[in-house]
Amino acid sequence: MTENKVSIIVPVYNAEKYIEETVASVKAQTYKNWELLLVEDGSTDNTAQVMADMLKKEPDERIQILPKENGGAARARNYGLSHATGQYIAYIDADDLWSNDKLEKQLAFMGEKSAAFCFTGYEFADENGKGTGKVVKVPETINYKQALQNTTIFTSTVIFDTRKIPKENLEMPIIKSEDTALWFKVLRTGIIACGLNENLVRYRRVGGSLSSNKLEALRRIWNLYRKSEKLSIPYSAYNFFFWAIRAVRRRL
Repeated sequence: MTENKVSIIVPVYNAEKYIEETVASVKAQTYKNWELLLVEDGSTDNTAQVMADMLKKEPDERIQILPKENGGAARARNYGLSHATGQYIAYIDADDLWSNDKLEKQLAFMGEKSAAFCFTGYEFADENGKGTGKVVKVPETINYKQALQNTTIFTSTVIFDTRKIPKENLEMPIIKSEDTALWFKVLRTGIIACGLNENLVRYRRVGGSLSSNKLEALRRIWNLYRKSEKLSIPYSAYNFFFWAIRAVRRRL
C-alpha cells in the first residue's frame, strides 16, 4: 500500500463515446497522487482501441489498462481492486465526470472527519455530460439502518481508506446493484459513512441505463433486502417504502 495514493477503479464496457472525457476529468485533478485502473471488461465496440490510442498519444505512467473477459461491473471493480496499490480506493464509472478539485476536497474532508468511508453530492447530467441543474444533496453521515432507506450514496463519489477498512473487505458482492450491496456490507460492520455535501461529480444518465429503468431498480433493491441482507418481508417492505420515496424525490 502506498500512503496517500488514490487508486481509481473504472469498469469499462462499451464506453468508446465517453471514456476519454472521463479520463480527462481524472487527469485534471488538482490532487496528483493517484493511479487510474481502467478495467476493459471485454467491450464489443471500439473502446479498447480508443483507450490504447489515448495512452499512445498522451502517455501517463499513472494509468493502466487492465483487459479481462466480460464479467460485469462487480467482477471488473474487484479485478481493479486486486491491482490497486493506493491507500485510498475510489470509483468513477466510465461515463461520469469529476470536478477538478474532487479528490483534493474529499481527501481533506476525510482527514478532518477521520472517515473510513466517504461520499459526496453530485449533479445529474445529460448524455453530453452537461449538468442539468438537478443536484443531489447528501447528509453528514449515514449508518447501516439509514442506508437501507437511503439512495444518496452514488458510486462515482465514493472513497474508502484501506488503513481503516481492509482491502479484502471492499470486494463487491456478485449480485445486481453490487455497489449498494457493498455499502451495506461495509456499514453493517458498524462503520459510519461521512457525506461531503458538495457537488463534485456529474452523473451522466444515458438512455437504456439502470437509472432510466425504474422497475428494474425496484426489483434490485428488493432482492438486496431479501437475499443479500436477509431481512424479513415486513422489515424489507418498511425500508422499501422509504427507499422508493427518496428515489422518486431524487429524480424530480
